[in-house]
Amino acid sequence: MSQFPTRFPMSARQKLNRRHFLQTTGAATAAGYFAGTSSLGNAQESPNERPVFATIGLRNQGWTITNKSFKYADFAAMADVDANVLGENIAKAKEQQGTAPEGYADYRKLLERKDIDAVMIAAPDHWHTKISVEAMLAGKDVYCEKPLTLTIDEGKLIEKVVKQTGRVFQVGTMQRTENNQRFLQAIAMIRDGRIGEIRKVTCGIGGATNSPVIPAIDVPEGLDWDFWLGPAPKVPYRALPEMRKGYGGGVPLYTNCHYAWRNWYEYSGGQMNDWGAHHVDIATWALGADQSGPSKITPVSFSLPVDYKDGHPTVSDQYNSPTKFEIHANMPGDIPLVITSEGDNGIMFEGTKGRFFVNRGKIVGKPVEDLESNPLPEDAIENVYGGPVAANHTDNFVQAMRSRKQPISDVWTHNRMLETCHLANIAIRLGRELNWDPTKREIVGDDEANSFLSRESRKGYEIDM
Repeated sequence: MSQFPTRFPMSARQKLNRRHFLQTTGAATAAGYFAGTSSLGNAQESPNERPVFATIGLRNQGWTITNKSFKYADFAAMADVDANVLGENIAKAKEQQGTAPEGYADYRKLLERKDIDAVMIAAPDHWHTKISVEAMLAGKDVYCEKPLTLTIDEGKLIEKVVKQTGRVFQVGTMQRTENNQRFLQAIAMIRDGRIGEIRKVTCGIGGATNSPVIPAIDVPEGLDWDFWLGPAPKVPYRALPEMRKGYGGGVPLYTNCHYAWRNWYEYSGGQMNDWGAHHVDIATWALGADQSGPSKITPVSFSLPVDYKDGHPTVSDQYNSPTKFEIHANMPGDIPLVITSEGDNGIMFEGTKGRFFVNRGKIVGKPVEDLESNPLPEDAIENVYGGPVAANHTDNFVQAMRSRKQPISDVWTHNRMLETCHLANIAIRLGRELNWDPTKREIVGDDEANSFLSRESRKGYEIDM
């Protein structure tokens, strides 16, 4: 009997060629961390072995993670508070898998379905914790986009519910799996001593933009604005006529909704949590600090686009997350981790024997060049990953669903990393250094700063426990 129920026939386009089938089967059945009850290759070939997924939050990244997952799962349902986005993505999903998922304006109706094995969550950050917790309590495994939480206490709650329910939970920090294994190679080089003892790590995550005054206007047709706000405070919808181009296009360039919500602390952690959740994750993993975290956070310099009082913006009609910053985090062994808006996007590792730089497009430096004559051990990258590297982040998630072991980007290591980013934002908002107790997971001797570890949900949108 299949571990996953079958709901949809598999279209011909989903079948893999023999070479890919054999490669994937070998990866999934290898001994070690990812060994499961049946091979992922069989799951792709046999309709009786395919899990049933649903996606909640469909614009941009929601479709991206869904689209790369059709080869592993059948999508029975989709949910979005924007009827236009929902309709467009249902049509695209039907084209991919031959059957249209059922659409929902309210994700809670989707969670009531017993035929769904897992949900993929790509709603804005302020929704992540509520949907994730309720999905696990409804018996679903979860793949949730990064950054996982809006606050540090939300992370603790998710950890509690993962432990309580035994659900598999993958965080979408896909640099742990994808990007041609460059980041895994970087960690393997450090573990193999290629730069000696680490002396400093710098994460360049880019700056953000400010905005003009953004007026309150009528809510676009098809968007349930109150539900989009959800746990966040009730405010008017704001937008200017200029449209965004490129990735995230087709929406206003300046708004407090689609895409630009990343520039508002009410819904996100700004650039610190957006790109920071990727690069600080790899840096923390490389430092072996993903079970502990920093002891001190120092805001060396920063620029906020609006005035703040007591850690809160004084105006509500402009972007309010930092545009420029340099943050120093004291990591275990007093190794400095610098998070900066300046320089090339990526991570610079500096040690006693050299340094190298890695990002999504390159890994460069003399220690990298030296690999040509002195390569890493054959199993170096697999040792970092904990087994054969999955084809992509969804591949790893489905393997974990079968084995009932946590995937490569688990909630505990993610939250430890993200605490550095959250603390950096609190330090910027209050304009002062913070001392952090990584055991108690609280800020030392600063009640005001500790008040930022959680946020109250708007009435009617509390987490349903």
